[in-house]
Amino acid sequence: MHHISTLPPVPVVEGATPEIFVDLVRQGQPALLKGLVSHWPAVAKAQSSPQEIAGYLKSLDNGRPTTVMEGHNSMKGRMAYGPDMHDFNFHKRVKTVSAGIDQLLGALDHPNPFYIYIQSTPTADHLPGFAAENRNPVLPPQIGPRIWISNATRAQTHNDHDHNLACVAAGHRRFILFPPEQVTNLYIGPMDHTPSGRAISLASLEEPDFARFPRLKDALATAQVADMEPGDALYVPKYWWHHVQSLDAFNVLINYWWGAAPDTLVNPMAPFLAALAALKDLPPAERDYWHTMFEHYIFQVNGDPVAHIPPAHRGGLGKPTPQNRAELMAALKKMAEGS
Repeated sequence: MHHISTLPPVPVVEGATPEIFVDLVRQGQPALLKGLVSHWPAVAKAQSSPQEIAGYLKSLDNGRPTTVMEGHNSMKGRMAYGPDMHDFNFHKRVKTVSAGIDQLLGALDHPNPFYIYIQSTPTADHLPGFAAENRNPVLPPQIGPRIWISNATRAQTHNDHDHNLACVAAGHRRFILFPPEQVTNLYIGPMDHTPSGRAISLASLEEPDFARFPRLKDALATAQVADMEPGDALYVPKYWWHHVQSLDAFNVLINYWWGAAPDTLVNPMAPFLAALAALKDLPPAERDYWHTMFEHYIFQVNGDPVAHIPPAHRGGLGKPTPQNRAELMAALKKMAEGS
């Protein structure tokens, strides 16, 4: 990959405890937690052979179908759009986890295999018993794991509205991470037509085209890289962009997402989508007004915008209370109904 040898590594944390991890999340910076899950039975099986970890996972399979993504060997592992972006360069099949694993095992020794990706499958629904046998030492049990199984695939640069703890059980993985503000340099594609639910960068990191995507160089100047072995875990703070390379012929990742529903009136994505619909195409003078309103009241670039109003009279502009939340929601509902 272009410039990969010069990218700084994600900071490494040895011997992470729940207390250390809480502090890491508070800091909001990525961290590579070396050997965090090296005690897992799944990791021990994977260290033996792909067949061992495959057999272990199949023994937990309850037969419930999931989604398996299949791509032609010409795609170089990159799960993304087709040439005209109308469609994607892979197909989604519905089959069991075990059937997908058997496909991967059958392709282990192929010099140029088709690409197979069992993506984001909740273990509670498909591999019951996995979480109990492979406990995460820094997260509470109510945050359930998901499993990702593939050969040498590439997940295009994207981000999540959740915190993410990604644990390598089998194979090796490379994450390239970019801070949230690099949205301006990553050439993100559409939000409502995506390969797997999240908007992705249209710029390849394996074969960068700086003539077409010149600001990608600026993004790479801020990037960090995490090269992961079985047993390692990576904390990816919410909103951080990440590009994921699965490097071996049989890879298993377990990840945990949490923190998607903060204690706010609505999901932050809802007002963003509303702003796209209501503000983006206004005349420039009107856009400037709303830009100022957002900076003043939402992002508070000039300090507290309501310090001059007595607290009892700040209403929705003040600290959230059950009453003013209800009033704001009622006002939103009234606007949505056009009355």
